[in-house]
Amino acid sequence: MSKTQSKTGNHFWVHVVLCLGGVLMVFPFIWQLIMSLMTNYEIQSVPPTFWPAELQWGNYAEVFQTIPFLKQFGVSVLITVLRTAGQLILCAMAGYAFARMHFTGRGILLGIVLSILMVPGQVYLLPQYQIIQGMNLLETPWGIVLPGIFSAFGTFLMRQFFMSLPKELEESARLDGANPFQIFWKIMLPLSKPALSAVAITTVLWSWNDLLWPLIVTTRDTAMPLSVGIATFAGRTATDYSVMMAASVMAVAPVLILFILLQRRVIEGLAHTGLKG
Repeated sequence: MSKTQSKTGNHFWVHVVLCLGGVLMVFPFIWQLIMSLMTNYEIQSVPPTFWPAELQWGNYAEVFQTIPFLKQFGVSVLITVLRTAGQLILCAMAGYAFARMHFTGRGILLGIVLSILMVPGQVYLLPQYQIIQGMNLLETPWGIVLPGIFSAFGTFLMRQFFMSLPKELEESARLDGANPFQIFWKIMLPLSKPALSAVAITTVLWSWNDLLWPLIVTTRDTAMPLSVGIATFAGRTATDYSVMMAASVMAVAPVLILFILLQRRVIEGLAHTGLKG
């Protein structure tokens, strides 16, 4: 077998593996969509039913009668917007400071910030809850937002991107009389759009799917985001899987569409942030 034939065969199997991987990743969502159009009996039938005898579009209408979907959707949108805005501002400023500004203890402070990534989030649940309770923010969007308004991971991404920019940009700005904040705001920040896009999309995905912390600080239906509302769906409705799957499809659709539209920016942003250590 020639080398050309061998390479062609290798490429064929690579494509096969990638296609299989893509099917395996998409299949859970497709199956969820199919179940949302079944009856509860068909979902639980043995042997399993892979396609409904009749499409049950009424499952989607029943979601609005079972849970305050629109209210919970609004809460999810609000906390996602607030978290994303907060992380973009704070992570960009912290990343620029760690990458470009020289001050005593910069390395130690950066190590402390990055060490947060190595500690499981469950460790902070009790002290965070006590702080939020002391601030009388339980059952409020701000009680959900505040613990996640800053991100060590986002700070690291922004730092890596700012370190990849040429120093001549800052030197030229200083010669023109710009102060550090003007350099950051007018020169560095506009150039960091790929990194900001990566931070924004990852924050949106994480915030929209966040379950544990909102589950702890909210108990009222109207104060819950969608992730919590769907998670508590089973116990209140005798596990009506068809309606639950319909609610899940509607909850995941906005973020899925957003990611599909902006996935190129995410990949570009993550690629740019890893140029320098």
